[in-house]
Amino acid sequence: MPSQVTGNKQAHRSKVDHGGNSLRKAFYEIRQLIVHGRLSPGSWIVEADLARHLSMSRTPVRSALHLLQREGYVLEHKNTRKSRMIVAPLTKEDAGELYSIIGHVEGLAARRTAALPKAERMKIVAKLKGYNNQLREILTARDSRAAGIFDLDRSFHRTIIDSGAGPRQLALHRSIEPQAERYWRLYASSIINDLHLSVAEHDEIIAAIVAGDPDRVERGLQTNWENGCRRLARVIDIFGERGSW
Repeated sequence: MPSQVTGNKQAHRSKVDHGGNSLRKAFYEIRQLIVHGRLSPGSWIVEADLARHLSMSRTPVRSALHLLQREGYVLEHKNTRKSRMIVAPLTKEDAGELYSIIGHVEGLAARRTAALPKAERMKIVAKLKGYNNQLREILTARDSRAAGIFDLDRSFHRTIIDSGAGPRQLALHRSIEPQAERYWRLYASSIINDLHLSVAEHDEIIAAIVAGDPDRVERGLQTNWENGCRRLARVIDIFGERGSW
């Protein structure tokens, strides 16, 4: 018969596991709300309202907000009376930092991809060409599939990161990518006009992998992200930085 001490330990472990699950759920759901713009840049975060929306207690929501603050999704706004959390604004400075980090992480992963045996590289190349050709078709047709551009572009880049990144690079990329996604989703309709430039940059990345040239492919990935940031900056100049008024 189990002792009371053993039973207490199991009960405690169950509570800890449940608490961890609630925290993870709160973290990912709040992050999704922010990334998809349902919590708009610069808006106040009301903890009680958020807990009601997620149908959970305020404890995991509060903990999740602290984690999101650490990753840059929310900021603490202090005044003389109290402090409150706000959704992080979208600024050119922030975009520049994010795009630079992703470009370097993907560039390092791409170096390893380019060093793979030719047979393995060509399988990856076939996937990359498939995604880029779909982007090219959308560009040519100018049809309703434009909503899928983000998913195709993300699949292109994830194919490279998955094929060449080590576990630390992969973890870093997965933590940073959703923050860059916030910019893409909010400004996407205006960036689409420059899609042909991104497709051409993808072609260069693919050619570098075919050639098995690590230096060239690393340059290609970093150039793609650097140019993407410049294109985004021009749009932000027109429409303004969101949430930083």
